[in-house]
Amino acid sequence: MDDAGPARLPRFESIVRELTEPRASRPHMPGYGIKGPDEGSGLLPWSWAAERLAASRNYWVTTLWPDGRPHAMPVWGAWDGEALWFSSSLRSRKARNIAADPRCVVTTEDAAEPVVLEGGAAIVRDADAITRFADLMNAKYEAGMTVEFLDPAVNATIRVQPRWAFGIAHDDFTGSPTRWEFG
Repeated sequence: MDDAGPARLPRFESIVRELTEPRASRPHMPGYGIKGPDEGSGLLPWSWAAERLAASRNYWVTTLWPDGRPHAMPVWGAWDGEALWFSSSLRSRKARNIAADPRCVVTTEDAAEPVVLEGGAAIVRDADAITRFADLMNAKYEAGMTVEFLDPAVNATIRVQPRWAFGIAHDDFTGSPTRWEFG
């Protein structure tokens, strides 16, 4: 292999990362004295949010009842780099709400440095995707989750695709709030 081969790969990976990372901006937070995007610690990098999404042990999922009321419940889940995954009984309120209206919010457990995802959820039935989810959960929680347990006839495997995300660093409340918009 010539010297150009290995040198091109990192450059290609950085281009792909630039194309897939969400666009960052300062959220509108009137009355909080929020600084401009170039002030304080500035806009947080997406890697900051992705690290917190991957590391969170628990997540809060908020779905909508058919009459529009919010329904919030904690779940175990896994961030795969693109979406947040969790499972629930098909008969659970979360799964029934998502089946009727995919809009939802998912937050990490850390209120001091939260990441909040707003997006659309879908119940996944693809066997390969369910197997991948089980692998992610077993690696994270040592849960012994089996594909049989995740039988789509009984349990919903749910994928939340973010449309927007929000994060804030506790040590710089007015200079770190960041909103990410996904393509």
